[in-house]
Amino acid sequence: MTRSEGGATRQRGAGTRARILAAAVDLFAEQGYDSTTVQQVVDRAGTTKGGLYHHFSSKEEILYELYHGVFATMLTQLEQILAQGSDPESALRAVIDSAVSSTAESLKVTAVFAQEVNRVDPQRFKQLQDDWRRYQDSVRELIRSAQQSGRFAATASPEVISWAIFGVTNSMPTWFRPDGPKSAADIAAELADLIINGLDPKEPA
Repeated sequence: MTRSEGGATRQRGAGTRARILAAAVDLFAEQGYDSTTVQQVVDRAGTTKGGLYHHFSSKEEILYELYHGVFATMLTQLEQILAQGSDPESALRAVIDSAVSSTAESLKVTAVFAQEVNRVDPQRFKQLQDDWRRYQDSVRELIRSAQQSGRFAATASPEVISWAIFGVTNSMPTWFRPDGPKSAADIAAELADLIINGLDPKEPA
């Protein structure tokens, strides 16, 4: 196999995988995880059972990969933001924008996962928990360091501040609408203003 043939094969494989994930999340949202069969996913994705099992060992793994993919993107974005070495205000604003935007772009996946999370096996669920804990700890360390240096006021603990941010983003599938009066960027900017203004050391407590 030539290099170009190998690249084309990988592209076809990635396309099949993406179609399977898209078909699965649509079906899970429409009729629930339990009522969705592998054959239905195969039919909607336009592939075969062999094609599905080449990428995923089970329907449960598809559910896991749906959310794992979203969160892997968020973790990568967070690491890139922190690696830039920006001032704390700019970094926290970028983190909030990333969290809001990523959630807005994956509303259906987030809603499905919240509904069906108990279907994920304990080992995979622990992996997700570990990733989420790492994400939260990184954001809290950003806030804590800025408070210790005097850039942020210590009006609230890093834990409470992060809960305020993630309380908004985690609830977005229940109220955010892409065609609503405010875009994800609008919401991210307002939330960042609220949080950062509240951490301004020059403002009275």
